[in-house]
Amino acid sequence: MPLVEIHDLSKVFPLGESIFGGGAKGEVRAVAGVSLTIESGETLGLVGESGSGKSTLGRLVLRLIEPTSGQIYFDGKDLTSASRRELRRLRRDMQIIFQDPFGSLDPRMRVADVIAEPLIIHERMSAKIRRERVGELLKAVGLDQSAAGRYPHEFSGGQRQRIGIARALALRPKFIVADEAVSALDVSVGAQIVNLLAQLQREFGLTYLFISHSMPVVRYLATRIAVMYRGKLVEIGTTDQVVTRPAHAYTRSLLQATPELSVTT
Repeated sequence: MPLVEIHDLSKVFPLGESIFGGGAKGEVRAVAGVSLTIESGETLGLVGESGSGKSTLGRLVLRLIEPTSGQIYFDGKDLTSASRRELRRLRRDMQIIFQDPFGSLDPRMRVADVIAEPLIIHERMSAKIRRERVGELLKAVGLDQSAAGRYPHEFSGGQRQRIGIARALALRPKFIVADEAVSALDVSVGAQIVNLLAQLQREFGLTYLFISHSMPVVRYLATRIAVMYRGKLVEIGTTDQVVTRPAHAYTRSLLQATPELSVTT
């Protein structure tokens, strides 16, 4: 059984009144009838240009926003009909890494508190054990334990993203949505984060939905690639299939428009 199953998922956002008067309204279909599966332990790369609906799809999968129609199953459980209490329990196993490594971290909280926040909400443990867990997580993402007492603004963008990754790992989830996790970083730092994500996947047995506008990044990390265009899934296949034998013209344009990614292991 796949870890994640999506069936005919759609999201429509209503538009406000026209600025020209008359009260005319409309809607934007951000995601239009998407169906796909994600197997346990794999990385599904979701690629498309800005506005293609890929980030909306990532948030729908976690039910951070509500779908207009369709079904989402996680580990065999129907998320679309889950109660708030059930969702709270299931979210232990589903986490997200955001694009902006500064905006996603509370600047008033020390790093230890940022990482420990999910533990405080979901786990019953002593302060001592919580501190030990924070230290383990910092080490796992390549940061010194001295980082625990500092604030997010004291770190570089790449280091802040590592803090965000540590927070996402705090509850030892099965599934992580990485939403443009390296797009705000320069190329060399982004490559380091990509390598870290691959390493953590091996160590923790993670499953990723890796969202990016960069085909080379997705090509490096993903087991399979799904291509979104104007809210629709236009192609999906193994990385080799999509990269060497793209079936859709939009996929071919993405491959031609972006250079190779240089990632050293």
